[in-house]
Amino acid sequence: MTRASPKTSWKRSRPGSVRANRPRPAFGRGSRARRLCTRGLASAALLLGLLSCRNTEVPVYTTQFNAFGGAVDLSIVGIQRDRAATAAEALERDFEFFDRALFRDESDRMVRINEGLAAGERFAAPPSLIPLIARTQDLSAQSGGLFDPTIGRLTHLWGVDVVQPAAHRPPDDTAIRQLLETEPSMADIDLDGIELHSRNPAVQLDFDSIASAYAMDVAIDSLRRQGVRSAMINAGGDVRVIGNRSGRPWRVPVPRASGTGVLGILDVRGNVSLYTASAQRRNFVYQGEVYHAVIDPRTGYPATAAASATVLYEGDALTAAGAAHALMIAGPEQWPSIAERMGIDYALVTDRDGNLHLSPAMDRTLNLLDANTERSIHPLSKEQTRPSDPRR
Repeated sequence: MTRASPKTSWKRSRPGSVRANRPRPAFGRGSRARRLCTRGLASAALLLGLLSCRNTEVPVYTTQFNAFGGAVDLSIVGIQRDRAATAAEALERDFEFFDRALFRDESDRMVRINEGLAAGERFAAPPSLIPLIARTQDLSAQSGGLFDPTIGRLTHLWGVDVVQPAAHRPPDDTAIRQLLETEPSMADIDLDGIELHSRNPAVQLDFDSIASAYAMDVAIDSLRRQGVRSAMINAGGDVRVIGNRSGRPWRVPVPRASGTGVLGILDVRGNVSLYTASAQRRNFVYQGEVYHAVIDPRTGYPATAAASATVLYEGDALTAAGAAHALMIAGPEQWPSIAERMGIDYALVTDRDGNLHLSPAMDRTLNLLDANTERSIHPLSKEQTRPSDPRR
């Protein structure tokens, strides 16, 4: 991976503007000394006011680096520049590690893991990936198997297991059917402490679609340990935030399903993640048809019912990423039931015709740039109870 030079800036963000009003003379006609005293007091008051205003400024540190095939933007609020720079350097190292471990084409670490799973042997899993494997098992079960990272053989067959797939003829039906018959599943994986084992040799893990989400979660945990209470990470349009931006909510853009432009804005604060699964990522075009990396485990083909799915989740980005993929595969008709099973209240699904399908909570929260956009609201049988609202 070619590493671009970080773009870093340092500025102070004022929570509000302060206007210094020039005081009126407190005395009438008096001595010159009295007038000079008055002017001196006024100047002193103005100086103290300016110093007080400066002390209320909140430092904001921003930087950018490359990982997971694109730019990652980081904003840290509320700590001094040197501490923020040190925290940012540690965060970038975390991203570089998971880029090498999970995302790069033919990652040595993932090759060794998949070779061990295919051999049916028991082996020690890398400690850094154990939480990822355990959590994705839970998410796969909650999604009814729609989100399933064990279909690595299918993503390889389709040629979408690389950052920029080249245009090529899609695989034939026979090859796809043969892989489907092996029925790989996250339920085939045994994780006992650090020991990993698969009961199905067809299991091949592919975490490319959620690698950046897991890296964001690890990075946020690292920032918190360093005393950071407010920060935002934006990795290619997927976002993880904590705290707020100088007393104001973070403004998070929601991308259009077409991949061009912004559909709307979300104002959020606290511990919140936003993730979008889309046909515009890791795709190739063959004879006018787009083939992408969101593979439906039930059919072996790229999902066709929806063009994208966006999930806003009060919590970790990994949950938002797994749910977004499951909802995109479920499509406009089935996604509400899957959202309920996965504990998702805020969801947006765009169908193949560009129509918007939203949960009631997302409809209340999303500020569409075009207020006249037609949309369908899909009530959930019961919205999950959250400890707080992402907008607060």
